[in-house]
Amino acid sequence: MISLKFKTSKPLILASASPRRKELLTLLGVPFEVETMEVDELSIGGSSPAELVCNIAIEKGLYVAERNQHAIVISADTMVFLDDEPLGKPKDSEMALDHLRRLSGRTHTVITAVAIFFDGICSMFFEKTKVTFYSLSEQWIHDYVATGDCFDKAGAYGIQTQGSLMVEHINGDYNSVVGLPVAALYREMKNLQLIELVKQGARYDN
Repeated sequence: MISLKFKTSKPLILASASPRRKELLTLLGVPFEVETMEVDELSIGGSSPAELVCNIAIEKGLYVAERNQHAIVISADTMVFLDDEPLGKPKDSEMALDHLRRLSGRTHTVITAVAIFFDGICSMFFEKTKVTFYSLSEQWIHDYVATGDCFDKAGAYGIQTQGSLMVEHINGDYNSVVGLPVAALYREMKNLQLIELVKQGARYDN
């Protein structure tokens, strides 16, 4: 099968250790490196849910971008909000159980913000996706939490894993819920002239 090929104007760095974001970024078909910097997300604020997620995404990439000014640095953050209240990654089983009980039978909002650093500039965008859960039995909630799948994921579920069995429907970008709205990222990078499609038959240089 022939794949589309792209090239970026500078080397590409992903400022995220998330295996889900790494997998999604490979869809661009462009080589990239991973470099991360830990940030204290609890110390970061915002006047709205979207601003909070954007501020965290910026902080995740800022230090990496300062160290790699020759490159394009992409950082992102994903948060789950129920009635504008953030439901973060659960610290323990009790928190995971509480998150899922609250999400049961309701619609929540998943916001993923993406920061693109290049040439001393930071370009931001974010995607909002509405996710509606089926009503969940207490037995299901306990069984799912017991798998451990909930612990490294905002809202205590993974839409790309068996957590998808809880989802009745979504309104928005599925990949954004997973962690990176790669289609919107491609279009944003294209508008910024940071990526281009390599025509078939042309020589492809990394």
